[in-house]
Amino acid sequence: MTLPEPILLGETRLGPPVFLAPMAGITDLPFRRAVARHGGAGLMVSEMVASTEMVTPRPSTRAAVRAKALTEGSLPVSVQIAGREAGAMAETARIVAGMGARIIDINMGCPAKKVTGGLSGAALMRDLDHALGLIEAVIAAVPDLPVTLKMRLGWDGDCINAPELAVRAAAAGVRMLTVHGRTRAQFYTGQADWHRIGAVANLSGRPPLVANGDVVDAASARLALAQSGADAVMVGRGAQGAPWKLALIAHELWGTPRPDVPQGARLADAVAEHYDDILSLYGRELGLRVARKHLGWYAEANGAPNRAELLRAPDATATHAAIRAGFADAAPTGAGA
Repeated sequence: MTLPEPILLGETRLGPPVFLAPMAGITDLPFRRAVARHGGAGLMVSEMVASTEMVTPRPSTRAAVRAKALTEGSLPVSVQIAGREAGAMAETARIVAGMGARIIDINMGCPAKKVTGGLSGAALMRDLDHALGLIEAVIAAVPDLPVTLKMRLGWDGDCINAPELAVRAAAAGVRMLTVHGRTRAQFYTGQADWHRIGAVANLSGRPPLVANGDVVDAASARLALAQSGADAVMVGRGAQGAPWKLALIAHELWGTPRPDVPQGARLADAVAEHYDDILSLYGRELGLRVARKHLGWYAEANGAPNRAELLRAPDATATHAAIRAGFADAAPTGAGA
């Protein structure tokens, strides 16, 4: 495959068209740093930031830490915001723009009940007039920044309206669209339907399109691009425990530099560095809890035999010992080595 011309969003030129998906509680600063250390990505999208958290006078500890770390780094990072009130969404956009965000993404795809129950995320696909009002408010709030939109195919099988939302969003000024190939009703069950994303790809005059859902390696990325007609792919859960996966996909599809896929002692070093970065950002008490899910994913993706020990380690010293014991001699099973 020939590497396509880079997508340009405002003044930001994106890299190879393999992008990191926004994942709440996962694509925080330590995870994005890990991706950057292992070859990077064409674009990294921050974990979702709830507008209600950002505009409250007393944000939670986790929200405050996230906010301070949204835009660090030299690789392109888009900050994703979510909410249902136009005023709060506009103010959140202004806040993150003031913190240095170069791209702002609007979340209309999250299927989680705690999000859709508040009429945010994918719930907005049930009311496109209201969704458009939020889009227009954000674009008006940050006229100098490109605003993008992430959505699903629709709310359920009887409400497949991604093409309609795409047309209206593009007319309002959205600069790039990402479509997850499932409905909200499907959550993450079944298989992503990349063919149905093609209805958006076929729209005349559309902005750049990104296909998302079940992209886990070069083969699935190639198939997603072919079936959807999209310009790029977005990798989410496939990068858990394997932050080098995005660069590896780009290498295998387009011949970009091959990332270093660590094994043995270097794998243990990579996991330990990510772990220490989590503790440094969140502090030890919160950091120990945040890190456990990442350690579990590293264990699953790289064949570490002591997953339970990693998750039960009571402190940083014990965790470092478990990392050395589990990863220094681990044989990678699904991380793309």
